[in-house]
Amino acid sequence: MIDNNKNLLIDVSNIALNAGREIMNYYNSNSHVLTKEDKSPLTEADLASNNIIIEKLRLLNDDIPILSEESLVEWEERKNWNTYWLIDPLDGTKEFINKNGEFTVNIALIKNAKPILGIIYSPFLSELYFAQKDQGAYKINCSDTIKSLENSVKILSNNKKNSDEIIIIGSRSHSNNKFNEWINKNYKNYQILQKGSSLKFCEIANGNADLYPRFGPTSEWDIAAGHIILEEAGGFLKTFENQSIKYNSKESLINPEFLASCKII
Repeated sequence: MIDNNKNLLIDVSNIALNAGREIMNYYNSNSHVLTKEDKSPLTEADLASNNIIIEKLRLLNDDIPILSEESLVEWEERKNWNTYWLIDPLDGTKEFINKNGEFTVNIALIKNAKPILGIIYSPFLSELYFAQKDQGAYKINCSDTIKSLENSVKILSNNKKNSDEIIIIGSRSHSNNKFNEWINKNYKNYQILQKGSSLKFCEIANGNADLYPRFGPTSEWDIAAGHIILEEAGGFLKTFENQSIKYNSKESLINPEFLASCKII
């Protein structure tokens, strides 16, 4: 089974690194911006990264299907999937366009409606986060091809310095009134940290923030890699009704509203 392959994390990490290098080629030039049907932006970097990831994942195991933001699959085909790759080739396209560096490559392996492996790579920061089910979550600084993960550092979501102040992380580009109302209702002593893309999950997993309440729409590929990384770091991600997030369990790929936290509260 592919999820028992000890070299899988290295292989998938290198795929993310490869895609990230291609993204940076576009980031440092004038990338053309298109508009998708849902009015969201699409760049040449999104498509180039998508092509690289799909090609390389198929070389690893062509029997495992792939679902990507830029390569959608109809429900009638994917509803029977048990194991599949779920990818966002460039998470945080708005941040990429705005040149603030807060964008990532997200790759997750889903099995039985749950992520069992996740890679988040920040090309701008050269930071790689990764996790595998029951193996912990780790971070390593790298930009070139890696042969091992020996220099990685284990991360823990409850590693934040003791403080009465709650650090709440929110989207840089997708904040709304419901987010602010929920915070003011539940907390008095807090600080809001804004961050783009799946880096929000990394900040919590790394002990730099406590909570990420999400009320705006997200898709399954936005959160899957962050989900397993956060859980393996000791945190959790649930709906506001305390229900688990299940992947590929319905025709719509839109997630329910959720709360990500450094620990079960």
